[in-house]
Order: sequence, then structure tokens, then C-alpha cells
Amino acid sequence: MTRLRIVHRTGFQYASPATASYNEARMLPRTQDRQLVLQARVETSPATHPSTYNDHWGTPVTAFEVLTPHEELSVVATSVVETRTVPARGPELRWDQLARAAASSLDVAEMLIQTHATDPDEQMSELANQARAEHDGIDAAATAICRIVGEAMTYRRGVTGVNSTARDAWPARAGVCQDIAHVTLGMLRAAGIPARYVSGYLHPDADPKVGETVTGESHAWVEWFSGAWRGYDPTNLVEIGPSHVFVGVGRDYADISPLRGVYAGSGASELFVSVDITRLE
Repeated sequence: MTRLRIVHRTGFQYASPATASYNEARMLPRTQDRQLVLQARVETSPATHPSTYNDHWGTPVTAFEVLTPHEELSVVATSVVETRTVPARGPELRWDQLARAAASSLDVAEMLIQTHATDPDEQMSELANQARAEHDGIDAAATAICRIVGEAMTYRRGVTGVNSTARDAWPARAGVCQDIAHVTLGMLRAAGIPARYVSGYLHPDADPKVGETVTGESHAWVEWFSGAWRGYDPTNLVEIGPSHVFVGVGRDYADISPLRGVYAGSGASELFVSVDITRLE
């Protein structure tokens, strides 16, 4: 068991004051089989009276509006989470059973549908189909696809933007975790494997020191369905472990972006982000 405190600061600076803004934050972890959330809160500046709800995929959402002029919007999400080793996996479905599961479950079926961000090019589809043909089991094929992508692509900032797609990132063989996840999702779905985008946090050290605060990351990885949802981090070529903190899922980044909104004003806006993670025990 690892206990982590995560402080995620983000927001917008406006070139000229925004007269109003309407925003949604998806920045707080939620309790699930491999983590227990002990504390979770969101604070905004200017101060607001947020409302909370769970979206279609169960992700906690903090919605708020600022109706007075402001030059900066700051959102700070603070959480304390106990993470655990991934539980033992249950029985794996056969391919024919997976097809029946997708036909009977919306949660599974919608994660087979490509989005604009994940739609694969011809080479990606060929590699995906080859991986499926070379492996009997769903998990083996999915892991192979994750490794194909993770080994081929280099993590590099500045190559892509927030609106880049898998078709943009794959030819460059580079991008950030968002891009690597989108490419992986496109190939998993091309192979007939339901797969979803996971947003969360990652402690950069495999064995962090207690009490030391480090610069962490808002991170992305993937999960596929083979009887249960099973995760893998293709950016780092590792199974999901105690350093990963789960926030939520969606079809792609657009469903689970940490902060999004609209504002009224005449100037441009600039996003700022920082994540600090401390191991408490």
C-alpha cells in the first residue's frame, strides 16, 4: 500500500479580463478496486460555489461559474489516495464471448467505436490485425499492441498539440502520453478489442521516499476489456501499479480533460498546469 498526496494546480490567464467563465474540472481521483480516496477537494480563485456530479462514465465532475471580471482563473485539486497492487485478474473471455459481451453491454460496445482522435491509419490497422492474428488470447494481443506502440513512439513535448490525433502522432513516432494513448486505443479498437482512455496521475519514482514532494504528472494510459477492464501504461511500457492514480475514463482525451470551459472576453487565454505529489507512507 502506498499513500500519496496530490496537489494539481491549473487554470487560465487571460490577456484581458474575462467578464464571465463556465468551467468543468475532472481532477479528483475516485475510489475503485486498486485505490482508496481518503481526502478530495477542489478550490477555485476567484472563489465559487461549485456543484458536483458523476458523468456518463462515472468520473467525478466539479462544475462552477465565475460571473465577475477576472484576469486569472485558478483551480487547485488536493487529494490523498491509498494505492494498492492490482488485484488478481479473473477469467479471460474468448474472442467469441467478447463479441457477445459487446453486443449486450453499452459500456463495452461504445469503447469499440473509433473517435476522431483515435481513428487509425492503414499501417496502424495492419499492425493491430497482425497482433490479433499472432496471439490466441485477448490479453496477449492487447499487451502486444501496447508494446508495439510504446516501443515505436518516443515521449517528446512540442511535436503535437492538445487537438492532435493518432494519425498525427503515429507518423512522427512521437508525442506525449495523450498521443501514445490515442494511438494505442486506435489499434486496440481496430483489432476488435474494446478500449478506453484513462486519465490520472503518475509518481515519477517507482520507490518514492516518504515525505518528499516531487513534480508529478497528469498522466494517461489505457484499459481494455477481456472480461474485466485491465490497464497498461504504453508510454512507460509497464503494468499499472501503486505509482498510478486513477481519475476517470472516456473514449478519448476530450471526454476526460482535467479542465475545460468557455469564457466571455476579448483577449486570448493561456493554460498553466503543475502537479506535486508527496508520498505520505
